[in-house]
Amino acid sequence: MARFGGPEIKTESPSIPHERPWLFGLLIAPDAVISLGLASGALTFLLRNEGVTPGRAASIAALIALPHAIYFLWGPITDFWMRRRTWLMIAAAAAALAVLAAFHQPTLATPWAVRLLFLGACFGVVVAAACGGMMGALASETNKRRASSFYQAGSLAVGAVAVFLLLSFAERFTLGALGWIVAALIVLPALFAFAAPPQSMVREHGARETAVRIWREFKSTFLRWEAIPYTLLIVAPCASGAMIGLLPELARDYGVSGAQVAWINGVGGALLTTAGALSASLIPVRVRAPIAYLLAGLANAATLALLSLGPQRPVIYFASTVLFLFTVGTGYALFTAVSLEFLGGSGKSGSARYTIINSLGNVPVVYMTWLDGRGYAHWGPRGMPGIDALVTAVLVSVLLGHFVFSRRRRERMG
Repeated sequence: MARFGGPEIKTESPSIPHERPWLFGLLIAPDAVISLGLASGALTFLLRNEGVTPGRAASIAALIALPHAIYFLWGPITDFWMRRRTWLMIAAAAAALAVLAAFHQPTLATPWAVRLLFLGACFGVVVAAACGGMMGALASETNKRRASSFYQAGSLAVGAVAVFLLLSFAERFTLGALGWIVAALIVLPALFAFAAPPQSMVREHGARETAVRIWREFKSTFLRWEAIPYTLLIVAPCASGAMIGLLPELARDYGVSGAQVAWINGVGGALLTTAGALSASLIPVRVRAPIAYLLAGLANAATLALLSLGPQRPVIYFASTVLFLFTVGTGYALFTAVSLEFLGGSGKSGSARYTIINSLGNVPVVYMTWLDGRGYAHWGPRGMPGIDALVTAVLVSVLLGHFVFSRRRRERMG
């Protein structure tokens, strides 16, 4: 059986039909609409339409994205008082109301609108915390792997749909009407929580017993020798996707037009990353999540090596970008699978531990984006993907060697 810490995994675990892992592709939608559809998608476009300068728009978008880096501060609330699926629905409804109120302000750049959007994002990440705790409570390892794929695929797909609808209707609808569209995209998918598998609350007889149990679960996850390689894996630049936002900058160097960039990094990119996330569900459970994740990271690094070493022509840009986006999607899904293996059972503190692990997973995006920029500054357009590929390949190879040999060592001992 899997412990709270997670490394002790069954090689095969049959799927349990009533767990319905596909639901997580819809349950994560409220957060995806805000984080991907708004903060990372349509918000700067809408603000620019209102006459906001690009610098100010970028600052607002960065503020709305901030809750994803710090939601471990309040995400653990979903471990207490109510079932996690109840928290999910309440948080989605609150997020929808906050965003709707923001869109009914004179402009999205007013102080009140920005505050309401930030509040909506804070509620949105509660949905992600609840999903993490619910996925950790799945009994089947097969369903955990499938849930990871649907979770990421749903997030990417819903985010892309939100961007498409907002950009398509921005010129035809009022800001208030757009707010109703966003609110509906946030709240309606959350209703599928009624179909989520029932998960009983873990109750203790007093505050002291609750604290003891939570400490025991945190200790068995984080305070053990096996947690060190898992933590290094989480913060490693394995299929980090840091180059997603930087690839359009390289298009001109490879002779690619703006219209072509808009397609391959827009709708086409969303389809590729979603397909990659779904493909992760085809990997057999007997292939441990860390090993599959690291192999996906090596494949992702290879696509950037192609971009760095190949001729600076459109065909190289298109080929490497297509493969890069597909492997990023696969890596994202397998990252969630690694997080669930690291987490182990949800217990009383599953959402709290999941938010900590997931927040650490955002660290590589930050430092690799900076490092990729340094690569361009020092070595030009080839240096940006080249430094990403080199650093990723070296660190991932070291970690892959550890997880492969540690498994063989456990098999010999067991």
